[in-house]
This record gives sequence, C-alpha cells and structure tokens, in this order.
Amino acid sequence: MTTFTDLADLVELVEQRGPELFVRWSKGPDADGVGCGEQSSRDTLTGVRLPGLSANPLRVEPWWGDRPLRLWVARRLYDYRHLRERRGPEVRPWLIEGEEVSRGPDNEPLVICHRPVGWIADEVLRECERLVDQANGADRWGPLDRER
Repeated sequence: MTTFTDLADLVELVEQRGPELFVRWSKGPDADGVGCGEQSSRDTLTGVRLPGLSANPLRVEPWWGDRPLRLWVARRLYDYRHLRERRGPEVRPWLIEGEEVSRGPDNEPLVICHRPVGWIADEVLRECERLVDQANGADRWGPLDRER
C-alpha cells in the first residue's frame, strides 16, 4: 500500500474519487480483515460487533460551498487524530475505497473496503493541524474526543 506524504496528493484524489473514499484509523487493512470477508468494527462502549469498518467519508458536503477542498480534507483528518493516542502508536490513518453499508452507534459510517488505497503519513497530519490552526484556531475547534 502506498503512503501519502503530501496533502496535495490527497486533495487531488478526493477531487477525483471523493464519494468512494473514507479515512479509517486502525492498525491497517490486515488487522481489519480486509480481503478475508470479516470486515467489522466493535462498539467501544458495549463491545457489539458492527457490520463494517468504522470510517469517515472524505466526500465534500454541499453546505461546505466554495470553501477550499484542502481545508475540508485537513478537517476530516484533524477531527480523529486523538484515536492514535487512545488506541496506541500502531494506529494510523489510511484511505479506504469502499461503500457505506450501515451506521454505527455514533452515527458514523460503517464501510466495506473494496480496496485499501494508502497510508497517510505523519507529515500530512502535521500539515492538517497547521491548516486548521490557521483557519479558525484549534482552541475553538478541537478534535472529536469525548474524554476531553
């Protein structure tokens, strides 16, 4: 699987295939059962097995208007960066080309991966953090971390 080291490359991919792309924070496709038909996540509160991989869409919502796609992608990566801290350093973001099959308990998309696209490098995450800080200030935005 390739590794994206430049946010511009991700933005270009979203322009081309946005509706099919999702970001997943995990140990990767092998750990998630991609390729063996056992793709599922677990609800962390109850332990219930979910019918797909918990992931976040990269498709741009209509309400985003003509705002920069670069900021949209940065926001989508920024929002869930706390998952590495909570689940361990081997957890990384990676791109899924797939389809939504259901919704999880937090209304997150549950996705079946048709093709793992690539890892997202730490330098891209740092660039996303800088963009978000410049756009609106991280002190007002913050990650989607329930425990903070």
